[in-house]
Amino acid sequence: MSAAPAYSEDKGGSAGPGEPEYGHDPASGGIFSSDYKRHDDLKEMLDTNKDSLKLEAMKRIVAMIARGKNASDLFPAVVKNVACKNIEVKKLVYVYLVRYAEEQQDLALLSISTFQRGLKDPNQLIRASALRVLSSIRVPIIVPIMMLAIKEAASDMSPYVRKTAAHAIPKLYSLDSDQKDQLIEVIEKLLADKTTLVAGSVVMAFEEVCPERIDLIHKNYRKLCNLLIDVEEWGQVVIISMLTRYARTQFLSPTQNESLLEENAEKAFYGSEEDEAKGAGSEETAAAALPARKPYIMDPDHRLLLRNTKPLLQSRSAAVVMAVAQLYFHLAPKAEVGVIAKALVRLLRSHSEVQYVVLQNVATMSIKRRGMFEPYLKSFYIRSTDPTQIKILKLEVLTNLANETNIPTVLREFQTYIRSMDKDFVAATIQAIGRCATNIGRVRDTCLNGLVQLLSNRDELVVAESVVVIKKLLQMQPAQHGEIIKHLAKLTDNIQVPMARASILWLIGEYCEHVPRIAPDVLRKMAKSFTAEEDIVKLQVINLAAKLYLTNSKQTKLLTQYVLSLAKYDQNYDIRDRARFTRQLIVPSEQGGALSRHAKKLFLAPKPAPVLESSFKDRDHFQLGSLSHLLNAKATGYQELPDWPEEAPDPSVRNVEVPEWTKCSNREKRKEKEKPFYSDSEGESGPTESADSDPESESESDSKSSSESGSGESSSESDNEDQDEDEEKGRGSESEQSEEDGKRKTKKKVPEGKGEASSSDEDSDSSSSTSESEMTSESEEEQLEPASWRRKTPPSSKRAPATKEISLLDLEDFTPPSVQPVSPPAIVSTSLAADLEGLTLTDSTLVPSLLSPVSRVGRQELLHRVAGEGLVVDYTFSRQPFSGDPHMVSVHIHFSNSSDTPIKGLHVGTPKLPAGISIQEFPEIESLAPGESATAVMGINFCDSTQAANFQLCTQTRQFYVSIQPPVGELMAPVFMSENEFKKEQGKLMGMNEITEKLMLPDTCRSDHVVVQKVTATANLGRVPCGTSDEYRFAGRTLTSGSLVLLTLDARQAGAAQLTVNSEKMVIGTMLVKDVIQALTQ
Repeated sequence: MSAAPAYSEDKGGSAGPGEPEYGHDPASGGIFSSDYKRHDDLKEMLDTNKDSLKLEAMKRIVAMIARGKNASDLFPAVVKNVACKNIEVKKLVYVYLVRYAEEQQDLALLSISTFQRGLKDPNQLIRASALRVLSSIRVPIIVPIMMLAIKEAASDMSPYVRKTAAHAIPKLYSLDSDQKDQLIEVIEKLLADKTTLVAGSVVMAFEEVCPERIDLIHKNYRKLCNLLIDVEEWGQVVIISMLTRYARTQFLSPTQNESLLEENAEKAFYGSEEDEAKGAGSEETAAAALPARKPYIMDPDHRLLLRNTKPLLQSRSAAVVMAVAQLYFHLAPKAEVGVIAKALVRLLRSHSEVQYVVLQNVATMSIKRRGMFEPYLKSFYIRSTDPTQIKILKLEVLTNLANETNIPTVLREFQTYIRSMDKDFVAATIQAIGRCATNIGRVRDTCLNGLVQLLSNRDELVVAESVVVIKKLLQMQPAQHGEIIKHLAKLTDNIQVPMARASILWLIGEYCEHVPRIAPDVLRKMAKSFTAEEDIVKLQVINLAAKLYLTNSKQTKLLTQYVLSLAKYDQNYDIRDRARFTRQLIVPSEQGGALSRHAKKLFLAPKPAPVLESSFKDRDHFQLGSLSHLLNAKATGYQELPDWPEEAPDPSVRNVEVPEWTKCSNREKRKEKEKPFYSDSEGESGPTESADSDPESESESDSKSSSESGSGESSSESDNEDQDEDEEKGRGSESEQSEEDGKRKTKKKVPEGKGEASSSDEDSDSSSSTSESEMTSESEEEQLEPASWRRKTPPSSKRAPATKEISLLDLEDFTPPSVQPVSPPAIVSTSLAADLEGLTLTDSTLVPSLLSPVSRVGRQELLHRVAGEGLVVDYTFSRQPFSGDPHMVSVHIHFSNSSDTPIKGLHVGTPKLPAGISIQEFPEIESLAPGESATAVMGINFCDSTQAANFQLCTQTRQFYVSIQPPVGELMAPVFMSENEFKKEQGKLMGMNEITEKLMLPDTCRSDHVVVQKVTATANLGRVPCGTSDEYRFAGRTLTSGSLVLLTLDARQAGAAQLTVNSEKMVIGTMLVKDVIQALTQ
């Protein structure tokens, strides 16, 4: 109790607005600061038994780290709380450890065992955090431990943990590259993962560790293409980049024989009508020109990639759009590349950083595919608010797009830009005008006249840049522009920019025969100011002197010798060397006479006109969108884009054998239920619940379910090897009857108590959608069953064989059959239970009910009669307190012998249970005669999680592996409290402990009785009195920890409602909200 006052004093004292920052300046009194006291206080808070104080301490520590303060001295105190039961504290502890694990390696090594325990935690977030911390300790000695942890995490039931394992692979590889072979095995396993959460991370690990192992991608190529749309944005970018390089090695170039594309149907679907018309028009000419060439037919897998990436052009992420754009640019036929232009232009409305990257790529694309961006010319017009680098890139694009049709518009734009105050931009505009004049011959004179007019501009930089560009243009037609050269010669007195002066001198020297009178005078003026000129100007003065000496030696001989003498003693050695070289070359001497005869050829040789090209011309050899393309230099880690193969590799390497029974689509599941936040394979269990399953069962269920781990509870039947073998035997006969097999697949989730009015309201979407097929095929299935089985088996078990033969497919935990109790008198009949339930839970009486409401989750099959060799086992959650232990869930096990021989010695074998789960076995059943049924009660402590309890049902001759997985509503017991108590407890469970969702109640679910019935059937909660008629309150406690679960349903007008669940167990709260909403909205 002493921690609280100290905490409040410290909080008040240390968090004051006027508190000085200690430790930066020794003179500030840092030696006597309260830092040590504050840290002692935090240590004291971390040592208390109160989770609230620990949580507050961890929040303050993480805040210190965020402000850049050193909190490493708290490492021992923080590590002790890794074992804390409070999830929020644990998560913050792991955030701290990830930050300091690499820095404080010695301290972290002392806690290795703690992290290893965290890897076995029932909560997936904790397991993932422990692995993240372990992989952050950069010490070679723990490499084997890291490798073992990664391998285990790669087989974890939780996709989030598997994702973290994929993130840890590159860390381990950078620490010890000798582990590459083992890591490749893990990558290969994770690449086969069908979860969207894992896909991006494992491809990133593949790119870091073994990008050359393209064979690992073959079998997973189509899966990655199909998953792409659902992967998170970061993963989409990584996968698209990898698939671009993969496609360049596996498919033929679509442009090698483009005009003969036999893709008319595909074009009609993907391309525009204009593209179609173009393709059809050019096809005949190409066919005539290339009659001998084999027509190009696009590989279906190549088309699959283009088809599945096209929708991502509408992504909100600029990186994803850019990735798809580069993929289309590098892989798509020319007729289809145009679709990316509109998406890229849309990105130009984004931030300047995004614009910069996009424009770099557009500038490269517009060189080869100019027509693609021509319709969007105005989108590249420059705004005064654009940063300089954006303006220059837009200029580049405009120049690339300029042609004879739009050049008047472009030049008018350029005239406007020249008046800008941004001098760098003006200089770039003048260069752009020069490029337009070079590329489009008919506007060359217009551009040249415009540039000459700029020579009278007041701004010296504008004039200088104009001179440089004019010099390049004059080289193309020097004879016609003698007057311009004279005009430029007069500017030598005014222009001071070195590059401009050098350009004028070069022009006069190169074309001195066109200005024979002006050239010697220019040399005279430059000789006078030679010593004050810049180096680049001095070099051109020497060149001018040499050329005039060779062409007009009478007037310039002495002047040339004077300039060469000045240059001989210049400070710059380049100029001194140039002067000596020139003197020996042009002035005849005894030793160098032979060389001087060729001086004219050397100095006055005709020089080719410069080609004004875009700086982006050769950048497309880098993969677009990459850092290397942006820098125009190969960056570390860049992988070259492979060349197209000459012959197509074997496409059969991408074929994957898919068993017939796994071909069902997940689309129906997605309609039935809303998928969780993290992945589409966890189903109802949400991001945390699926982590609570046994890791051993994950690999088996992975290989048997098209949706990988199924819906969070599909593993209840697929965990066990023996049963799987029996299912395979049963499936062999089903393959011959595909129609009946299909019916049974649809019927697997159909509720068995269809005749009951109370259960029909509680059926899932899938059960209602398949009810017709159930009614029509029921009689057929009865004919398939032996008469003895039908006579002795109650109605629910009569239908069980047909529904469970394909139990490995789409089993979903919240679409189970409704209640259909068996004959023993110990169990209350369904109709009586429904009647009593209606009486007990109406608003007229608020007295606690002695009879628990009927669970929506009715009888479920535990052991199929074929797998059990005639033994049929079902189970129900009775919602009665278990006499042996109040923390356990009471489960009624119903046995029925449908064989011709007695079954002896029924008992529970050695259970294989995850940590925290325990089982109270039922007494052994000595003998079960043919046709006889029996019921036993067993207790299971699920440790407040929906992970499966796996155990063995044993007879004298056989062992059957079975699994019971509870819905979240069966993990709690009702609590009865007053309205004031409810509000008081609810006030304590706000913030992160509150989950709120809005829903729309259907017309059939607006009466008090129906709402109460559906909520209590979904979750074992007690009704709490409420003063208002449009609000419903329910309360319960989890069986194991006793944590309160408070549920409030606020029904508003027109069927709108708001559901709120308050609970310390956030995972249970999230799952409960989902279940209740599903029950109410059916």
